[in-house]
Amino acid sequence: MSRLLARLHILRDPPGGGTRSEVFEVPFEPGNSVLDGLRWIRATRDPTLAIRFSCINANACKECMMELEGKAVYACIERLREGDMHLAPLHNKARVRDLVTEIAPRDERLLG
Repeated sequence: MSRLLARLHILRDPPGGGTRSEVFEVPFEPGNSVLDGLRWIRATRDPTLAIRFSCINANACKECMMELEGKAVYACIERLREGDMHLAPLHNKARVRDLVTEIAPRDERLLG
């Protein structure tokens, strides 16, 4: 029995500036979310991958928003699938690092 693999192409911030796409092969079972895949990458392949999530509770916190194939999605709801999946931070928000963007307007943040 072959296992299912998703290839996540993730837009990253390498040291020294700029951006690059990094590819991770992620094993999954039907029903696993993109957030499950990203957490698997952090736990087993690259602990430096920057992602934001809070609830893992299907659309309650809205912190795991990112772009999949150019469309804004919640990583906790969107399902992994076989093959290539291209992930990027939200293009209309200030980027913090990797897939993390600012979620609150500047005047609503506690610091800075």
